[in-house]
Amino acid sequence: MITDAVLAGTALTLHRFPLEQKNRSLQAWDAADEYLLEHITTAYPDARDILILNDAFGALSCTLAAKLQDHAQWQITQVSDSFVAQQATCHNLAENQLDWVLDDAKLKQQDSLATLPAQCDLILIKVPKNAGLLQHQLSQLSHMAADIPVVAAGKAKEIHTSTLKSFSHFLQQPTTSLAVKKSRLIFCATTGKPVADKFPVSWALENSPFTIYNHANVFSRDSLDIGARFFINYLPAGKKPLRVIDLGCGNGVIGLQTLSRMPNAQVTFVDESAMAVASAKENVSSNLPDRLGDCQFVQNDCLSDFEPNSADLVLCNPPFHQAQAITDHIAWQMFLQAKHTLRNGGELRIIGNRHLDYLDKLQRLFGNCKVIGNNKKFTVLSSIKRS
Repeated sequence: MITDAVLAGTALTLHRFPLEQKNRSLQAWDAADEYLLEHITTAYPDARDILILNDAFGALSCTLAAKLQDHAQWQITQVSDSFVAQQATCHNLAENQLDWVLDDAKLKQQDSLATLPAQCDLILIKVPKNAGLLQHQLSQLSHMAADIPVVAAGKAKEIHTSTLKSFSHFLQQPTTSLAVKKSRLIFCATTGKPVADKFPVSWALENSPFTIYNHANVFSRDSLDIGARFFINYLPAGKKPLRVIDLGCGNGVIGLQTLSRMPNAQVTFVDESAMAVASAKENVSSNLPDRLGDCQFVQNDCLSDFEPNSADLVLCNPPFHQAQAITDHIAWQMFLQAKHTLRNGGELRIIGNRHLDYLDKLQRLFGNCKVIGNNKKFTVLSSIKRS
């Protein structure tokens, strides 16, 4: 993995998270980070109070902390929906002897549901892949004081006309830079005129009495995704008092359906997205309020630090990407940690796209794997942990 970076003239060691991933070509910063930092170093040399949204692995936060550390008065607020991004930032600050900025509260971390500061000198955005998350964040920015400069960065091919329309709807009319290394910048400023946020959204869950509530950064936020729709057909039922984990829970629809079918089960909803965990909790609270005491809601990096032999069943629809990178390392981490967390005789039950060959992976890891359902697109697999 490439870890040595020079960003806006600052040499840093930066690690991509999780640290155990095997793809050595992936790195913790990209050309958009480089472009953004080079620009603001020249254009806003006096900025001391900086708000950063969606800093994937802390490259922006670490660079700016290194540059600002010799000044008496400065503040960085890092906003992220991702537990992994926040953990990566903490690790990379420590790698560069900058972790004192957290202890001194010179760099503050908050999740995507927290209220933003009313005032700052400069706002930086890494344009997220999820357009709904961007709209939510721009709505938040519209509640801040007027005329704060905003500079956003992303891959040129992912900054569309619709992206610029979102900026103009919530903020001042944007302009864009030339493309450099296939990356582009967006320039605008706050208006001081609040624009309402449409999130969370809600919709009726088909073939059920439930209404599902989704925050902005939740996958398939307007309807039941086709993978979950198929997986629901293969969820467990019965009166056994099982300890169940909905791993990568998203809006929690899988765990919610499991609660409805298993009156004595305890379900832990786990996701690395703060908005996903909040959505799952809202959906249990709204639809099965009497079962809320049987649930836990955890924002975490998969099942890191979960007790071994503590679960009977793990249900999972693993992702095959991390931000813009197509990769199976998160799925593999989920499988490994599920095996560690399951008791002997416990089951990992997953759904995945058929082309991903999870059957072979689970067979090698657990020594067994069987197909319990499939169609042209998806397969549902079950592996049992043996002693």
